[in-house]
Amino acid sequence: MKCLVVKLGAFGDIIHCLPALDDLLQRPDVDEVHWLVDERYGFVTDIFPKEVTIHQVALKGPSPGCSAWHCIRSLRQLDFDAVLDLQGLIKSGLIARMAGTNAYGFDAALSPEKGNHWLVRPVRFHPDEKHVVQQYRRITTGPFISDVSLQPETSMPYTAPAIRPTETMQQSFEDEKKILGMETTEFVVLHLGGGWETKQLSRKKWQEIITGVQASGYLPLLSWGNAREQHLANDLAAEGHAVALNKMLPMRALCGLLAQARAVIGTDTGMLHLAAALGTPTATFWGPSASWRSGPLHDGHVHAESAPECGPCFKRTCDHFICMDHIRAEDLLEVLRDGGS
Repeated sequence: MKCLVVKLGAFGDIIHCLPALDDLLQRPDVDEVHWLVDERYGFVTDIFPKEVTIHQVALKGPSPGCSAWHCIRSLRQLDFDAVLDLQGLIKSGLIARMAGTNAYGFDAALSPEKGNHWLVRPVRFHPDEKHVVQQYRRITTGPFISDVSLQPETSMPYTAPAIRPTETMQQSFEDEKKILGMETTEFVVLHLGGGWETKQLSRKKWQEIITGVQASGYLPLLSWGNAREQHLANDLAAEGHAVALNKMLPMRALCGLLAQARAVIGTDTGMLHLAAALGTPTATFWGPSASWRSGPLHDGHVHAESAPECGPCFKRTCDHFICMDHIRAEDLLEVLRDGGS
C-alpha cells in the first residue's frame, strides 16, 4: 500500500504526528509513505526517517493556487492507495480529496475547520481520545478498518513523540557553542516565541525566570522566532547574565541545542514539543491552549496551567487577556529541581 500524509504545518503539529508516522512505517502492508508539507515548514521534515518521501507546496507564496494545482497533478500521478488528512482544514481536505481516491480525516465533532469532514471519509474517535497525538494515530487506522463510522471500543493510547539525537545533530551545535562562548557551560533554553498573541509572557515574568535559572546555577540561553522576539531576547540578555541566540539555527543544530540543554522553558510551541521529543525536560505555561490536548504527557515535563474561568479558549487574540497573569515563575522553575513529573 502507498500512503500520503497531508500535514501542511505547523512546527509543533508536525512533531505531534511522529507517532502516527511511526504507526504507518511499522505496518507490513504499507510499502511507501509520502508526506505533503507547506514549504514554510519543510525544515521540520528534516528529522523524518529516510524512508519517507517529502513533497512541498507553497500555499503562502505569490501564486498559491498554481502551486497547489501543480502539486496535486504531481501527486495524482503517484496513484496513492490512501490519503490521510491530519490537518483538518478545507484546503487540506481539498488537496487530500484530489490527490487520491480514498482520503481519510477528522469527523464532524473534532474537525479543526467546519466542512472539512465533507471532503474526506471521517474517522470516528473514541470519547477518551482528547490529545491530538491520539487523534492523529486514530486517523491513520482508517485505511485498515472495515467501517470508519463505528466508534472504537477502546481508545488509542497516547504515545510520546520521540526523536533520537544523533552525533550529527550534536556536532552541528558545537560550532555555535564556540561562537556564543559557552562550550563548557550548562544552560537552560528560554524560548520567547509564542506564535499566538495570547501565548505571550510579559517581559517582567521572563526577567523573573532568568533570575531563577541563574540562581539554580545555569546559564539562560534565550531563543526566539521572529524579529520582535529577537529584540526582546537581546534586551533581556543585556540586562543580566544571559545569552541570546544570534541567528536562526538550522534544524540539525537546533536539535543539538535542545538535546544538550538542561531543560527548555516556554509556551506551547514547536520548539517545546521538539525538545520533549528529543528527551529534554520541559516546563510549559498554558493559557489559551490546554496541556491535555497538546502537551507532552510523559514523565520529565512540568505544566504551569493558567486555568482562567474563560479558558482554555484556543483563541489567538483576546479583548480580556488575563491568561499569562496567572503564570508563576517558581512553578516553571520546578523543572530544574526535580526534572518534572
